[in-house]
Amino acid sequence: MPPRTAAMISLGVLGAIDTYLTATLLPVPVWVTFIAWASFFACGGGTQGFVKSVASNFTGIAIASLTLLAIHVGPAAPLFAAICVGLGTSAMIAATAVPLLSFPPAIVFGFASTVGTMAATGTSMATSGVGHPTLVAAVAMLVGACFGFVSEKGTALLTGGTNATRSAAV
Repeated sequence: MPPRTAAMISLGVLGAIDTYLTATLLPVPVWVTFIAWASFFACGGGTQGFVKSVASNFTGIAIASLTLLAIHVGPAAPLFAAICVGLGTSAMIAATAVPLLSFPPAIVFGFASTVGTMAATGTSMATSGVGHPTLVAAVAMLVGACFGFVSEKGTALLTGGTNATRSAAV
């Protein structure tokens, strides 16, 4: 089967499953799973891309969580929030000195997904429990990376080759 057709089938079926899963059994934002899915491919796919993507996404989630917590406990002033975000942004770039975290967009995906999850759920960083934005974003990003990995394998299976999904996207 041609790589593009195989990718259409693999990603289409798994995209439907992901959407159904997040709408019914796993209450995490589907858009975060899709961002993580894209991050998996942006980090090169395969086992190494999976590890790099998840590590980078989780680094962004950690930095965003600390940034948002600082904003929460600090003065309610736009300048303070801007300074905190500036420091968080600097921390994301500093983290890229670690070879595993050398793809800054994947760190930003985790940061942005955490901020978006907090905004979309209306849940504060000071909240505890399973609905905490950090936990929700982390679970969603891990699920998305898993869907990326499985979709790559599914595409390869349908084409009888390897790396077919990346080839189909070019």
